[in-house]
Amino acid sequence: MQVVILADGAAVADYGAKVFKQQIAQKPNSVLGLATGSTPLALYQRLIAAYQAAELSFAQVKTFNLDEYLGLAPEHPQSYRAFMQQHLFAHIDINPEHTHVPLGAAADPWQACMDYEQLIKSASGIDLQLLGLGRNGHIGFNEPTSSLQSRTRIKTLTAQTITDNARFFKVGEYQPHLSITMGIGTILEAKKIMLLATGSAKAPAVQALVEGPLSAVCPASALQLHPQAIVVVDEAAASALQHQAFYRHVAKETAALYQRFQRQP
Repeated sequence: MQVVILADGAAVADYGAKVFKQQIAQKPNSVLGLATGSTPLALYQRLIAAYQAAELSFAQVKTFNLDEYLGLAPEHPQSYRAFMQQHLFAHIDINPEHTHVPLGAAADPWQACMDYEQLIKSASGIDLQLLGLGRNGHIGFNEPTSSLQSRTRIKTLTAQTITDNARFFKVGEYQPHLSITMGIGTILEAKKIMLLATGSAKAPAVQALVEGPLSAVCPASALQLHPQAIVVVDEAAASALQHQAFYRHVAKETAALYQRFQRQP
């Protein structure tokens, strides 16, 4: 696992956008796994700016989002489909038919989960998967004790996740307690994974993810099993890491190695 420690959230977003731009440049028809929440917003803003500056095109790209609230229709303002439309899809040249979000309002949500898995397989898998990190270590909506081999499924949200996400809902507005989420096994099949985390509130989860044991209690620790996982954090999110000096040393040596052989990481 590669751990990249940067100064602040802006630097994290810059780094993340650079990885996405490199991916699309190398493979214009990339299949991208996307995430919602506050952390990816700055990255999406940078991708929109790059598109508007004619630095990249999403015309051939396909996307798959990690999760969706069960019971919310795509047009619901709090749905993750609406979030993606507002913060990314409406501002780039992506084909709407190539954007996929789990169908939270499906008449048969269990079948919708199986269909989503098949859609990913039909696209030949995800090339680059973006992840955020919950304070309890969740990735997607895979809450603590989720199976490390789980597939796309219905998941009950923890009280902490519901509380953390309550800020996105108006007082008195219905807030779902269930979701459809890619499973950890599904996520680990992505060819490359990049997790972003910022702020001191995420520091314990970052430490458990990187330095803790591989455990379903911290779902994100499953990234320890992936051959191309990058964890990109700011100073505050990295504050609980015990081996920061080593991670910085590795980053420096890795950059020098790629520069020596004139290759992209």
